[in-house]
Amino acid sequence: MFSVHATQPEHLMTAFLNRIGTAVPPFDIHAAFVETAQHLLPDERSRRLLRRMAERCGIERRWSVFEAAGGGGLDRGGFYRWGAFPGTASRMALYEQHAPDLAAQAVERLEIGALRSRITHLIVATCTGFYAPGLDHQLVERFGLSPSVERTVVGFMGCYAAINALKLARHIVRSEPESVVLTVNLELCTLHLQERPDLETVLSFLIFGDGCAAGLVSAEPSGIALDGFRAVVVPGTADQITWRIGESGYDMHLSGAVPLTLAAGLPRALPAILGGRPADAIELWAVHPGGRSILDAVEQALALDPERLEESRAVLRDFGNMSSATVMFVLKRMLDRFRRTGYGGNGDGVAMAFGPGLTAETMTFRMAA
Repeated sequence: MFSVHATQPEHLMTAFLNRIGTAVPPFDIHAAFVETAQHLLPDERSRRLLRRMAERCGIERRWSVFEAAGGGGLDRGGFYRWGAFPGTASRMALYEQHAPDLAAQAVERLEIGALRSRITHLIVATCTGFYAPGLDHQLVERFGLSPSVERTVVGFMGCYAAINALKLARHIVRSEPESVVLTVNLELCTLHLQERPDLETVLSFLIFGDGCAAGLVSAEPSGIALDGFRAVVVPGTADQITWRIGESGYDMHLSGAVPLTLAAGLPRALPAILGGRPADAIELWAVHPGGRSILDAVEQALALDPERLEESRAVLRDFGNMSSATVMFVLKRMLDRFRRTGYGGNGDGVAMAFGPGLTAETMTFRMAA
């Protein structure tokens, strides 16, 4: 594996996502958050709506670097304290503390072994923390990669950044066919909990969890063939998803209008995304599970059979929304299932993830082996 010999013209070279490794922190905080978050809300009506949304959100588990305290408390270590939530510097220090080990777990599950000497490029995508020398430097040292590895950091692009990382990896492999690209998507979303008494903010934190996904991209024809990419920006919607650095962590705004915007915009964009093919010709749909309402909107807008989003809903159920790492978790489930059972018919697929802009980053792919 990974002995790449081009047998077709270089301009037709295909890049493949050969392996995917994933990791989450040890603490399941979803149920505890639902209990604790009610203390943020000022009235019983809001608390009742929160409980109702928690029952309907399609999430059973979310994972965090924080251990839940229970009994109306926040985290067991006291990082979050009522009336004294930490500033941005403290949150970045905790990101620097936890990110390297979580990233290493995901990379180790790629089982790169002797292949590490062949890795030529490293792409790290993250939007929940920054420091320098950063995670890219630490991964090079930790795994004994060549100091000459070309490093790129994709920062602050949000939930669709994994698609951008794969797009960059594909460009590299198509231009330099002997390249082996390591991608890492790491997010610690639970570092950015805000102490605010409005229901919309609390609901936005009902869905987010921490996680990391790593991948290997090369010209070796195994795994997932990365066929093409297309970005779709919906005009006039830049205010629906925003993510800004504040004094007390990062301030996220996630409008309840996002599902309606996607439902209206995706059908018009789909012919260009699919190259004129009908949606029912696509067997595999790796849709970023930004929330149950997002998946429902995509399913209805594209008239997909419910089983087409089975893997996306399973990732939402087991992990919640881990921002840029999430769609890679979906692709891993698809690849594992395809290798195990051959599920996926003709193996043609579409991946899509959504974020600020409002933007949908999309990728067409094929299962190779």
